[in-house]
Amino acid sequence: MNIKVCGITEMKQLQQLDGLDIDFAGLIFYKDSPRYIGDKISKSELKKADFDLKKVGVFVNPEMIDVLDAIDDYGLEVVQLHGDESPEMCGDLSSEVEVIKAFRIGGDENIDELVAPYDAVCDYYLFDKATDYSIGGTGQQFDWNVLNKAKVEKPFFLSGGISVEDAARIKAFKHPDLFGVDINSRFESAPGIKDMSKVLQFKMAMK
Repeated sequence: MNIKVCGITEMKQLQQLDGLDIDFAGLIFYKDSPRYIGDKISKSELKKADFDLKKVGVFVNPEMIDVLDAIDDYGLEVVQLHGDESPEMCGDLSSEVEVIKAFRIGGDENIDELVAPYDAVCDYYLFDKATDYSIGGTGQQFDWNVLNKAKVEKPFFLSGGISVEDAARIKAFKHPDLFGVDINSRFESAPGIKDMSKVLQFKMAMK
């Protein structure tokens, strides 16, 4: 099971996540998020860093040029689009990096219809609780069972309010396309500051 830790704001914590063999680390480029990367991490230092984990830039309804600049400035390998971005934008970006398209789930959506326009232009999906664009700040979960009714047919991440205590439930959740879990606010001592002991505890519990 792949683990993505989102909302990182310190270089030291990226290094710690890499040391824990975490698979993906999310850097939030949405200015209204309490985990906005801003100038908290040096662009040049991050770009030249030799990590095994994949650096994910998280955006909400961005301008294309801003995403391309961030890919170049920070050495991003993956882009996560968390707003209402078009399939065309995803397709254009997929020629540069891997693309995760996030969908906010309320519970009564037809998942397969929701994702169909993006099938050919994304590498992964991410399913989160239907809220505003706070990204990781709500700590709320949606009913994962809605995914059991869907084929999906693309690797996807579960997101939204996941904590250490959810490890057993995640392992019991069977879907052929479940690729990973996205963890954020339930693993923090403060917004953007992760409690690495909790991250390690979760990683061990997921084995």
